[in-house]
Amino acid sequence: MTPPTNPHLFLSAGEASGDLYGAQLIHALRQKLPAATFSGLGGLQMQAAGQTRIVRAEDVAHMGITEVLGHAPYIYSQFRKLVRHIADTRPAAAILIDFPDVNFRLARELHRRNIPVLWFVSPQLWAWKRGRLRWVQQRVDRMLVIFPFEASFYAARHVNATFVGHPLAHLPLPSISREAYAAHNNLDPAKPWIALLPGSRWREIEANLPPMVEMACRLPREVEYLLPVASTIDRARLADFTAGWITHFPGTSPNIPLPYIHLVSDAREALHHARASVVASGTATVQAALIGNPFVVVYRVSALTFKLAKQFVWYPKEIPAEVDRNGNLPIAMPNLIAGRRIVPELLQENFNPQILSETLAPLLADTSSRAQQLADLAQIRTLLTSPGSSPIDQVADAVLILLT
Repeated sequence: MTPPTNPHLFLSAGEASGDLYGAQLIHALRQKLPAATFSGLGGLQMQAAGQTRIVRAEDVAHMGITEVLGHAPYIYSQFRKLVRHIADTRPAAAILIDFPDVNFRLARELHRRNIPVLWFVSPQLWAWKRGRLRWVQQRVDRMLVIFPFEASFYAARHVNATFVGHPLAHLPLPSISREAYAAHNNLDPAKPWIALLPGSRWREIEANLPPMVEMACRLPREVEYLLPVASTIDRARLADFTAGWITHFPGTSPNIPLPYIHLVSDAREALHHARASVVASGTATVQAALIGNPFVVVYRVSALTFKLAKQFVWYPKEIPAEVDRNGNLPIAMPNLIAGRRIVPELLQENFNPQILSETLAPLLADTSSRAQQLADLAQIRTLLTSPGSSPIDQVADAVLILLT
């Protein structure tokens, strides 16, 4: 059988990384199915690529266990809007991208209506909520994964999963020169730059950005900072939030004025040109690793969320991992991919301006620590690059098969 020439496809992505992959996938599918139409949950990049957004990703991108509960009524109302849309339009197939708390429930509704489901970017069932494996087995027709250990994890548990490589590993490095980048963003090319990536959700920014800004206020004036704005974040709101923390910083003066923290549009370009970076745990750690930018991983959530995570998170045999001196398992994807700690992690109370500046310092100078991390990050890129066509093209081909 051949796929229909004008299928309607449902896509769901609720975070900045998923929005990027969703947009790339829409472009790839349009090359193969020029008359296809797209709708669902997505961000601004998916909308620009041609998706009719029934629900906006920026309206439902919340984080954590205790944090989500406060937004549950609104999120549920948006979920019901998506379900009504699925019932009314009956898409030919659905592509779900990460975002498990919403997408698993959408998969249930899609499966009930006999709509084939392809899941791209596996939820981290290998870390916790292992009971949801049965949901994958029951509701998902194909699982396409971006980390090599995930394929063996799912194969051992009778799930149809294929490693396609990581989409970011197949992107060329940014081509803009340092001088052009500096001119475009009002930067001094003679000064060292540090990239600050606090996360793509507003709750992450509220938790992770203040210690980063306080660190910046303590360091010498000759350093400039790059703060990429995720597609799910309002730029003006982020600028006001950052300015407020600098203005009211209680530390010793002189403080670094706001112009030294520059809001920029592209995280990959910022990582490419920064001397080093501070990156909140998540997809951005993979971006930094693939760019080859030395970095420190940070993260902070509510005490209850962290306590529950420590209680329930554990890794299978496919992921060798050891706890640190505080009893924490590694959480940064580069450390999980490598099977050892190649980038430092500062979590909860250890994520503070003093410890952060001390941990970052060896990565700013020409030290053995910097050289070792650069070598380790190069190995990560090799592990995440798949042979043959790009991951996005492999996903598009899988969608065509699903439609036949």
